[in-house]
Amino acid sequence: MEIKKDLLKMLFDFHGHKCWASALGLRAGLIALRELKTQRTGTRSLYCLIEVGHAHGAVCFADGVQVATGCSIGKGNLIKTLKGKLAFTLIDIKNWKEIRIAYNGKLKDKIANTAFMKKRAAGIPPTEIPDEEAMEAINIVLEAPEDEIFFISPVKDTNFEPPEEILGSTICDICGEWVSIPYVRILGEKKVCIDCAGYTEGFER
Repeated sequence: MEIKKDLLKMLFDFHGHKCWASALGLRAGLIALRELKTQRTGTRSLYCLIEVGHAHGAVCFADGVQVATGCSIGKGNLIKTLKGKLAFTLIDIKNWKEIRIAYNGKLKDKIANTAFMKKRAAGIPPTEIPDEEAMEAINIVLEAPEDEIFFISPVKDTNFEPPEEILGSTICDICGEWVSIPYVRILGEKKVCIDCAGYTEGFER
């Protein structure tokens, strides 16, 4: 798969630095779109259940998937399942199909032996590593045959139920800040936000 240079530039500008994991996510996202026979979304026609966790290595993968598919936290269609994997399921709710793609780790040692990863292991920030060293690792994941880098599951019917969008909101009676209705708490006769209520339990769960 050939990835256009302007798309890679868009990814690295969005992500903030050049790295192999974000490029891996971009490639995986484009493969998912191809297999589902669909295009990047600007709405909620696609949902992505992404399996990365919090602050672990290569979590940059998520930004690549986001740029490729258009699924994002802001649209509410990029949902983290916190499994610590470089994997995701992309769901097309127009056609009720889904596909799961996962990094298989076969090139893990090859990537680890690049100058980029050796410097990252030494604690050097990615923004301080020369572009040519970052591109060495990036090209490994962009040029490898798909079956050498990904597990690509067959497209199948989905039973995913998209969450309903709740548009209602109010103003907290204590701090005066805007708050979405599912996160409002009742404190005496006041409608308040979670911070002012001092408790979190509520019907948003």
